[in-house]
Amino acid sequence: MALNLEQKKAVVAEVSEKAKVALAAVAAEYRGITVEEITELRVKAREEGVYLKVAKNTLVRRAVEGTDFECISEKLTGPLLFAFSMDDPGSAARLVKEFSKTNDKLITKLVSVGGELMDASALDRLASMPTRDQALAILLGTMKAPIEKFVRTLVAPHTKLVRTLDAVRDSKQAA
Repeated sequence: MALNLEQKKAVVAEVSEKAKVALAAVAAEYRGITVEEITELRVKAREEGVYLKVAKNTLVRRAVEGTDFECISEKLTGPLLFAFSMDDPGSAARLVKEFSKTNDKLITKLVSVGGELMDASALDRLASMPTRDQALAILLGTMKAPIEKFVRTLVAPHTKLVRTLDAVRDSKQAA
């Protein structure tokens, strides 16, 4: 069904608004995927904080003008669905990668992060990035490790003394 001019403007405005605040974008060819599968993908996308849009490439070209994702404009060909990561940079890549495992018809074409266009092979690298919570946990563990080692070092002599006295007591009781 063809869109009239007002509907096209609304699509461009909507995609542009999301592209301005998105952290990463993934474009994938969806040729041969059923409506039910796309609906399933949209549900997963909403749960993971990913904005998913199927739109004409010319409208997306206009929408990404002036954003970090302007670099994808010249590579938009074929039927593409666009996934924009809103919360963390790897969420769209994880969504597309996970869906591609069960449906080989979804083929990643473009990946863009921070204004840099990457080829489809960068999807795995982006998908393996930790989420914000995981990154904070790694940082906290790294910050906490030296303190834990210091405390263990301070406690070690006392622990050895207690174990030695316990062993002496056990040997005297056995004799």
